[in-house]
Amino acid sequence: MKALVLTGVKEFEIQDLPTPEILPNEVLINTAYAGVCGTDHDLYAGRPGSAAAVPPIVLGHENSGVVAAVGADVTNVKVGDRVAVDPNIYCGQCEFCLTQRPELCDHLSAVGVTRNGGLAEQFTAPATVVYKLPDNVSLRDASAIEPVSCAVHGLDLLKLRPYQKALVIGDGFMGQIFAQLLQSYGVHQVDLAGIFDEKLQRNKELFGVTETYNTTREQIPTDAYDVIVEAVGLPATQAQEVAAAKKGAQVLMFGVGPQEAHFEMNTYDIYKKQLTIQGSFINPLTFRDAISLVSAGKMNIGGLISHELGLDEVQDFLDGKITGVSKAVVKIGK
Repeated sequence: MKALVLTGVKEFEIQDLPTPEILPNEVLINTAYAGVCGTDHDLYAGRPGSAAAVPPIVLGHENSGVVAAVGADVTNVKVGDRVAVDPNIYCGQCEFCLTQRPELCDHLSAVGVTRNGGLAEQFTAPATVVYKLPDNVSLRDASAIEPVSCAVHGLDLLKLRPYQKALVIGDGFMGQIFAQLLQSYGVHQVDLAGIFDEKLQRNKELFGVTETYNTTREQIPTDAYDVIVEAVGLPATQAQEVAAAKKGAQVLMFGVGPQEAHFEMNTYDIYKKQLTIQGSFINPLTFRDAISLVSAGKMNIGGLISHELGLDEVQDFLDGKITGVSKAVVKIGK
């Protein structure tokens, strides 16, 4: 089978690999689409994602496809089923798994990070992370279920109420996902800050965003929001997030920044405003919710996918040679 193999830092090779063998509890999947996200940029550059990727490895952790074979112990899917795959695999035995915090698992592994993933014609995954798709969810859209599930986990960590006024900082794919998701959770006003006029206007016209701010020339109001989601991961936008918080606000730090990055905040403001500052990591037990939101039409993720790539274009994309991308997916199967 054809696969795009990460062979070193910023080094890819398209190779012919043997069809993966499956264990009794595993599923073999013919890949349809694989999404490419910020984590893949990090892994390509030699930085860790949810875990470290050790070359040679096939990346691709946002995957959809069709079941090609199942192990002897698999009962939840069958050959021919259309599926999406939650990449994260937990040990089930560490302190965090046993206290209902599996996302913090001491032995976390992941499809497309620590084991071969979807940037190949076929890949395997434990049956426990393979989800059958409703008929009305396309395989193309399903390749973006994983990032939606991560956003669902972030909002699950907050206390959301209809009266709240929310701001999302970041007009990339994840910021736009959060803008839709907050509305689907019943928050009555959701605003979006970013740096691209076209994206900001599109979210206002098509996706229900109320107010937008282009931060290259506009100031985000201070002390104005009950809920703020930072989906960029830069010290400057993290500081903007805290400044935008009103008394009693909840601040979700979702954007993934460099490991060595720091930002400054006024600790007295945290005390006086009684702020909740919440981190969010991956997507424990939220994959079915994400599928349901897409199936019910609460999330328009297909409208955010701007580019379909081939395996031979992935390196150019990760090198920044393909621009104007909202969300890129790699079309692998027919």
